Amino acid sequence: MKPPDRDWLKHRLMGAGVCIILVFILLFLRLIYLQVIKGEEFRRLSETNCIRLKSIKPFRGMIFDRNKKLLVDNRPSFNLNIILEDAKPLDRVKSQLDELINLPGEELDQIIDKAPRGAFYKPLLIKKDISREELAIIEAHKFDLPGIHIDIEPHRHYLYKKSAAHLLGYLGQINVNELKSGKYPGVNSGDAIGRYGTEKSFETFLRGKRGGRQVEVDASGRIIKVLKTVEPLSGNDLYLALDLELQQVAEAFLEGERGAVVAMDPSNGDVLVMASSPSFDLNDFIGGISSKKWKTLISDPGKPMTNKAIQGVYPPASTYKIVTALAALEEKIIDPSTTFFCPGQMTYGNRVYRCWNKHGHGEVNVTQALTESCDVFFYIVGDKLGVDVLAQYAKGCGLGKSTRVNLDNELRGLIPTASWKKKRYNESWQGGETLSIAIGQGFNLVTPLQMCVLTAAVGNGGTLYRPRILKSVEAPGGQVVKQIETEIIGGLPASKETLAIVKKGLLGVVEGVRGTARKIRMKEVQIAGKTGTAQVFSIKQGEKVDMEKLKYTLKDHAWFVAYAPAKDPVIAVSVIIEHGEHGSTAAAPVARAVIEKCLEQKGIVEKKTE
Repeated sequence: MKPPDRDWLKHRLMGAGVCIILVFILLFLRLIYLQVIKGEEFRRLSETNCIRLKSIKPFRGMIFDRNKKLLVDNRPSFNLNIILEDAKPLDRVKSQLDELINLPGEELDQIIDKAPRGAFYKPLLIKKDISREELAIIEAHKFDLPGIHIDIEPHRHYLYKKSAAHLLGYLGQINVNELKSGKYPGVNSGDAIGRYGTEKSFETFLRGKRGGRQVEVDASGRIIKVLKTVEPLSGNDLYLALDLELQQVAEAFLEGERGAVVAMDPSNGDVLVMASSPSFDLNDFIGGISSKKWKTLISDPGKPMTNKAIQGVYPPASTYKIVTALAALEEKIIDPSTTFFCPGQMTYGNRVYRCWNKHGHGEVNVTQALTESCDVFFYIVGDKLGVDVLAQYAKGCGLGKSTRVNLDNELRGLIPTASWKKKRYNESWQGGETLSIAIGQGFNLVTPLQMCVLTAAVGNGGTLYRPRILKSVEAPGGQVVKQIETEIIGGLPASKETLAIVKKGLLGVVEGVRGTARKIRMKEVQIAGKTGTAQVFSIKQGEKVDMEKLKYTLKDHAWFVAYAPAKDPVIAVSVIIEHGEHGSTAAAPVARAVIEKCLEQKGIVEKKTE
């Protein structure tokens, strides 16, 4: 009799043997499948090295105005690439390209020579954004062009070319240092990033996430099958505070001029208009601007690449009298009933300081002085205040410092003090310089955006808002990613009573019988504003100059700032026309046109029929 342990062991060994046999059968069947059924396919794959990875660029986020009008989107770009491993014989492929699309072999050789190591098996860009005709030719001869591929990638498309160019900005290829910086995760060599304007400021929102595709290609490099795809993630869309319709009105008036227009909503700081002239075509920068066009732009005396709204600094001229009036009233140098006599000039030391009205304004108070822009009144007031007190109020009004707008390279301008001059020139401040400062001349320098922020604050009762460029960020599906809230950055250094007096004077500028901008008044709505004429060069005492024959670049700049309706403003505007000579005739009509269009949009005034 066999022991039971021996039978148990025998059964276990038999079971294990069956399992081993089954495993070998499965391995044998798998081997047959791989060698016989799929053998030819895998042999072809191994011989031609035809599994390749293709990167897929994401769509950059689109940009809209406040009314959801599309400003910037993406269009398909057809790029011509070569994979050197597949392009055999290379000489014949080069000859075909030269013959078909006029791509010289020497040019292709230069591209190949500059290619990085490892590019033999990777697509190498040889011509970007080919035309539709070239695309059709390549597709028609693709069997004669092994290793040549057409890749489609999104390219930026600026729908309105030059409109709002300085605000929207453009893209440029990332450089080596930027790649190494780590500030641009997911961006590869050859990719474009924001270089200017909104495109740069909100790059992180606009840039999507790259995807990829695993493809099978034949011996000539043509795609046979897509094996796996990871879809790219599109960038987020931006909704700006900009109003395209108002922007285009401003740009139409700036055509042929040098200058800038800024318009804001006084209730929240929304930048409705930011126009700078001359402008440039944003589409020229897609794929890299040519050296010829770039040289033309940077050598243009009109400085089209400068955003004059934030980078143009000018003497504020008589628009600065708003600051001088606020300071004088707050410091109790004057009150609403204080008057000074203006005979048309004022002697200070051994120099005569003239009023723009050589016949004089007679006896005027602060309200009348603002309305008629009397220089002598503000000479007297400025002398009593002193430069440092004036500077204190100017900076309190937001001048001489950044407005904190979300755009690069904003200039602060200059509000001088006695200590600044001592440090800068090693000279003491002179009393006569204070007189010039008091009427916005001398060392004073401001930007149109700063003046618009100040004007909006006067109109809304004293609140200084941070200029808001971006209102919201939305995902491609419409989900709100970020809402940009209104931000208060301070208040005017003036009481309500002081502001009421100044606002009365600004109302008289347009609505008064002797107002310097009375020609732009509207029937339905009252406008409050201030003209200014900024001297570009000083005329020596006793010197006679024929202003009609004066060189263009020596003519005065023309200013106008305004808000409307005067009682409850919905818009504030700042206009500078370089060498426009007179604010009342060159700058004020531009502001009126923008204001009128805005009021029409809001139904405050009746829309004009075409």
